[in-house]
Amino acid sequence: MRLQDKVALVTGGGRGIGRAIALAYAKEGADLVVLAPRSDDIRATAEAVEALGRRALYLTADVACWDQVSGAVEDALAAFGRIDVLVNNAGVHGPIGPLAANDPARWLEAVMVNLGGTFTCCKAVLTHMMSRRQGKIVNLSGGGAVSVRPNFSAYSSSKAAVVRLTECLAEEVRPYNIQVNAISPGGVHTYLTEEVLAAGELAGEEALLEARRIIETRASPGRAASLAVFLASDASGGLSGRLISALWDDWRTMPDRMDEIMASDRYTVRRVA
Repeated sequence: MRLQDKVALVTGGGRGIGRAIALAYAKEGADLVVLAPRSDDIRATAEAVEALGRRALYLTADVACWDQVSGAVEDALAAFGRIDVLVNNAGVHGPIGPLAANDPARWLEAVMVNLGGTFTCCKAVLTHMMSRRQGKIVNLSGGGAVSVRPNFSAYSSSKAAVVRLTECLAEEVRPYNIQVNAISPGGVHTYLTEEVLAAGELAGEEALLEARRIIETRASPGRAASLAVFLASDASGGLSGRLISALWDDWRTMPDRMDEIMASDRYTVRRVA
């Protein structure tokens, strides 16, 4: 029970990776606040958490709206008294296809949800975490954050920005014993995968092939959820400001290599000469 009696807030917790993380946290002993713009999905997640014997609260808010997010965090604190872990999972693709053909409003909306939503949720919990001098923040990165992903410029750009935001914030809150890390979950079958298939040739041949592979193999969010448990637990220790791949990084051995990792640029976004 690595998260016994912790309180975690998970955005986009109604389905896909967010739901998997919420349930993994509950199995490890955490109480959950799940947040999304609509109540249907998150109500089901909250009921599943309660079925595991943990307390749950579901709240509706648009993560791109500061007033809604700050109000939701106030409600969560009123209900549970504290927030130990924040998981910024809410995200959208935005327009798929060449940038020249993208709708500007939808492009900017994706940035506001993916990057802006990470900012609003972090800001809303930080005063509380800083006053307690402890906390864990887990941000979800995504495809294209550290590699080129044509036809997904809004998604890739905003997710790359989430990684740099993670690094900046980690340094700012280090004196307060707050750790901030990002997860690269790898290919997982979610509604975003279905959006790629629906976009057809606008997504590009490579993206379509990858989406079909993910669906055929029924790639699950289990590894990403396991990594999210590690990053929310005491086992991750002083690890902060890092981007960790759920699929490719040997994160289970990181506690044995913590000093080495934190003294280097490993798992960070840097230019290689």
